[in-house]
Amino acid sequence: MKKQSFSKLISYLKLIRVNSWIKNIFVFVPLLFSKHLLELNFLIESLIGFAAFSLTSSFIYILNDIVDFKKDELHPFKKNRPIPSGKITTSEASILLTVLFMIVLLISFSMALGFVLMIWLYILINVAYTFYLKQKVLLDIFCIAAGFMIRVIAGALIISVYISSWLILTTLFLSLFLAVMKRRVEYATNPNASEQRAVLKDYSLNFFDLIIAVTATGVILCYALYTVAERTIIVFRTEYLVFTTLFVIFGIFRYIYVVFKKNIGENVFEIVLKDLPTILNTILYVVSLFYIIYFLNQ
Repeated sequence: MKKQSFSKLISYLKLIRVNSWIKNIFVFVPLLFSKHLLELNFLIESLIGFAAFSLTSSFIYILNDIVDFKKDELHPFKKNRPIPSGKITTSEASILLTVLFMIVLLISFSMALGFVLMIWLYILINVAYTFYLKQKVLLDIFCIAAGFMIRVIAGALIISVYISSWLILTTLFLSLFLAVMKRRVEYATNPNASEQRAVLKDYSLNFFDLIIAVTATGVILCYALYTVAERTIIVFRTEYLVFTTLFVIFGIFRYIYVVFKKNIGENVFEIVLKDLPTILNTILYVVSLFYIIYFLNQ
């Protein structure tokens, strides 16, 4: 009995995609670059925002799984998810979906209006995506990208800080880059991809690769321009932030290499958490960024 209960718990944790909550780390971007990371009240607010987005994203994941479980049964990897594999019934998933929706409603009455609007914008876009937009060429990619953008903007709103236009543009291009990469891996690794996701019939590898080149260039240029912007130099009292562009360039190039050569990376954090060069590059980037922003010339 205990073994069955534990197995059921694991299935529920997989259903709400606890491992995907790491995507909500984008909420902390404004906190880091606003120089408030070491201030407890700001950190607590951002942690609350992270938790709110984690529960909201779980709500969307469950909704999507309920709607798509028939198609997921035919997918080489998604067939192992709790609903298509039969470990959790649609009725059980619907109950959890309702509970999470009620929690999101409670959040809406207890948090800053700007942040709450971002939460509901995220829900609106993803519901539209689940039922309609994911079948529309390009709009499906922009919907995925919008989720990352909304997290960053919400992260700024919850702690009431300014966020650079260059940083917003960097996030925009990065979001599109990650969304296109996700679609490319799905297209390249699953022979029946277009049957399970009809919109993929309107794409091709050459088209994906062209968009990847454009968005990757946008990420690098916008981030580089952010690091040398006059306001950035004034706020951080240094021009050294420009050197962190090297880590951004390597990270983009490494991600492209892994996706193109190894056909993995449908989930970006699959690479971030498993690819050693990416892990080391991320650590060096974060450490360098933290030192330059919080200790150098402060």
